[in-house]
Amino acid sequence: MSVRKPAAGPASENKDAPPARRPRLRRPIPDEAGVVGVLILLVLGVGLLQPDFLRTGNLLTTAHNSVYVGLMACGMVFALAMREVDLSVGGMYAMGVVVGALLIRDGWNPWAAALAVLALSASIGALNGAVTTYLRLPSFIVTLATSMLLRGVGLALAEGKQITDLPQDHAFFTMLGGGESLGVPNAVWVFVLAVAVLTVVFTRTRFGARVRAIGSNPEAAEFGGLPVTRTRVAALALSGLMAGVAAVLALAFFIAGDPTIGQGYELTAIAAAIIGGTPLKGGTGSVLGAAAGTLILGAVTAALVFFEVPINWTTFATGGVILVAVGAAPLLRRVRDLRSPGRNP
Repeated sequence: MSVRKPAAGPASENKDAPPARRPRLRRPIPDEAGVVGVLILLVLGVGLLQPDFLRTGNLLTTAHNSVYVGLMACGMVFALAMREVDLSVGGMYAMGVVVGALLIRDGWNPWAAALAVLALSASIGALNGAVTTYLRLPSFIVTLATSMLLRGVGLALAEGKQITDLPQDHAFFTMLGGGESLGVPNAVWVFVLAVAVLTVVFTRTRFGARVRAIGSNPEAAEFGGLPVTRTRVAALALSGLMAGVAAVLALAFFIAGDPTIGQGYELTAIAAAIIGGTPLKGGTGSVLGAAAGTLILGAVTAALVFFEVPINWTTFATGGVILVAVGAAPLLRRVRDLRSPGRNP
């Protein structure tokens, strides 16, 4: 009796064939890749024409000069992601420097004065959020008025002149103002730490998720039971707190209270956040991108000095960079979407 062998099927015919290759999925391009790439290309491009621009000392000086606006821009991400605009950070920064200098001159310990400035800045930011929410007023108008009030208070407290005669040998000034760690100014380390912490808060915490959800669709977020009022107040308080941190670092560096400091910083901070990928429509944002956007603007300002461009053209060049960067943002996002895994054939 013969046994019929089963017919060889497709599986048996391809037993020795190599396994089929799975299509490789490309990793999505991070949101910050475009602005970080622009920063690197800008620095290298200027360095090719002006080699001294790439010297470590100059790069660290440029980074140090960008710290103050950079801190405000990182805090601004939370406000913009909720479809709010905080125009009070410039005035808050100036008043914080003046208040801190006055407290130190009147005998306060500089560290205690710094804590008072931080608490005051966060409280003013929370007040902005409360007025915006409960009176149902646009944050643009509320914070614009607050900025003018704060600058007026700062000028009045300082009597229109700089506050000097501060104890320059105190550890507060030597550590935060002129101190270095591993060859990098301590103010830059504070900026790096702030960027890292705020990135985690924005992307990995419940608070950050609420900020993004409310900014994406405020009506749906409120209908879903999210604490819209509390989150808005907290977001603007955080924006004010970062302006306070910038004021503390500026006071430590300049060792004086100048009531006219920080003119236009609020608009530069907003521009840096937008360049870094935080749109005005809300719902998303990038703290790291805001930091990179600030460094781009700082690098442009430093490059103009190397090219001996008259100071009167600095604002013009900065405005041009902002237009180019903001205009290129949609193109970069389109390229990123085309390279995302879900769009590959």
